Amino acid sequence: MLTDRLKASIFGPKAAAKQRAEYVVERLADPEAIRPLLAGQRAYAAYALAHLEPRLFPRSEWWHARGPQGQALVVHSHSGLGPALVALGDPQALDALFRLHPGPRLTFATFQLDHLAVAQRHFVLSRQGPSLRMSVSAASFRPAAGPAQRLHGADIGAVNALQRSEGFGFYSTSVLDEGVYYGVCANRRLVAMAGTHAVAPSQGLALVGNVMTHPRYRGQGYGSIATSAVTAELLKTCPDVLLTVDAKNEAAIRLYERLGYREECRLIESGSRRKDMIGLTSLVRRWQARRRGRPGREVVAW
Repeated sequence: MLTDRLKASIFGPKAAAKQRAEYVVERLADPEAIRPLLAGQRAYAAYALAHLEPRLFPRSEWWHARGPQGQALVVHSHSGLGPALVALGDPQALDALFRLHPGPRLTFATFQLDHLAVAQRHFVLSRQGPSLRMSVSAASFRPAAGPAQRLHGADIGAVNALQRSEGFGFYSTSVLDEGVYYGVCANRRLVAMAGTHAVAPSQGLALVGNVMTHPRYRGQGYGSIATSAVTAELLKTCPDVLLTVDAKNEAAIRLYERLGYREECRLIESGSRRKDMIGLTSLVRRWQARRRGRPGREVVAW
């Protein structure tokens, strides 16, 4: 085995340092230990912060890595909308973490812009371009005029019919009942809707999502009315309401700006498929990392 001095003489001091690097990976189960790791990134980390909500925390799994280059945090969560992950922190620490805990085979992922190379190493991404995270408050909100109705589980048939018009999958009744959804009707049919990805009053924030308008009814303001109704309802209990929109979707950005939303940060949101399809590679790596570590701690040699 090469000594550190010999590695340095052959490959240079940087290579030797890299060979010596180790990352400690731990699962976190205390919300109060997690909260400081999210400090200062409220807009970007909104979906992660929402899962500190007592109702949502049991649906999440949190992993932390720390080492010579810094630290990273990943939350894997599961709701009625399906699996999701949010990644924060140093890319190299994140790489170490994903070697052991990449999460489910299919997930909806949120990455920082400088995570792209690491994300591509572990996942196949459906999109790689940036999105805007926008926010609105009671002070900046400018509601749109027009009638909208609250949607519940009993409206699932109409909601899924609208979903099919956009080529999306099906919702369950629990998604409508647990979230905040509003719809707009025209000609006695549901033609637009908006809803939520997460609602966390104890954290003071909520995320709007699932905004859609039937292709034949676009350009008539229906999406704006539905989004406005959801936003107004959320602001009653959550001081900060946020949403995400593709940076290239100028029409949607203008719609949200008219409602008072403003850009907070840029990020990558994408459907993601794990490259380690059956999870065997990460399983072997976890076994090796546990042998290097001690109970409750895994060590990734880097």
